[in-house]
Amino acid sequence: MKDKLMKIIDKIIVGFKKSFLDIKANLTNESKNVTRKRKFKTITLVTVRLVLLIGLSFVILFPTIQQILMALRAPEDVNNPAVIWIPENWSIMNLRLAAIVLDYRNALVNTFKVSAIAMFLQLASTALAGYAFSRLRFRGSNIIFLFVIITIVVPPQALSLSQYLYFRDLGLIGRESSIYLMSGLGMGIRSGIFIYIFRSFFKGLPKELEESAQIDGAGVFRTFRSVMLPNARGALVTVGLFAFVWQWNDAYFVNIFEVSTADFPLLTMRLINAAENVYAALFYTGGLSLIGQDVWENPVFLALISNVAALLMMLPLLIMYLFVQKQFVESIERTGIVG
Repeated sequence: MKDKLMKIIDKIIVGFKKSFLDIKANLTNESKNVTRKRKFKTITLVTVRLVLLIGLSFVILFPTIQQILMALRAPEDVNNPAVIWIPENWSIMNLRLAAIVLDYRNALVNTFKVSAIAMFLQLASTALAGYAFSRLRFRGSNIIFLFVIITIVVPPQALSLSQYLYFRDLGLIGRESSIYLMSGLGMGIRSGIFIYIFRSFFKGLPKELEESAQIDGAGVFRTFRSVMLPNARGALVTVGLFAFVWQWNDAYFVNIFEVSTADFPLLTMRLINAAENVYAALFYTGGLSLIGQDVWENPVFLALISNVAALLMMLPLLIMYLFVQKQFVESIERTGIVG
């Protein structure tokens, strides 16, 4: 009787073990299937994301890559129908000719000077205005800020005549100080957007910073300069880069105020003039002597020099962005700019 009972117990234990092993095996198989599905899903998402990024990058970089390859081909390859992408003869002659057309060294120094000074003046004026609108509440401040927003909407062409007459009466036409005056008074390129950015950023800073400075005896300007401005690094980087790039590419105000002259060339105006008459620019600068007649008589070659000149104008901005891209992306995230 006892032996039969032990056999029954052993059968029950063996059955439990078998059932447990079957359940464990099923769970293992299910977990493996889930893991495989997750891996497959992850690989699929990564692949799709990679294909989209490569495609978008190619679409964005395609014109730049094409311009670089065209700039590095020899001038005689313009008449060669076999040359489409990769140059048959590598040369920097197109770059030399474009530099001659732009008066590149002088124009680059002058453009950098104007853009840098205008950037610092816009940073000072728009940061101060943004801080005043965010912290210094006074009667009518919202109405004044509404006018600031309107300046973003109103096209600059609507104000060009009055601005020209005003600066003409001040004797600033044909002088770079006209650009500096506009930037220092908060009337520069896109100043309304910069004031809005600073206002939004300063409103997001805790009031305790300002109150602690006031307890220590700091005035309004001292609080702005020593406490609020150092904490606005993200907005400063964003506004500084935008102000520099927009001033670098500006041709509208530079043309209205006749800033670019023969003694003070700027890249934008030199590029516009070169695009209109590359042949004349090469003729008067002696660039035609560097190439053959069969080359410079080709209209495709003249268009090529204009494109290479645009590449030379854009090149310093690309190099600068390589060094500040990390700070620029971080500042965009901090200031909350989208679109």
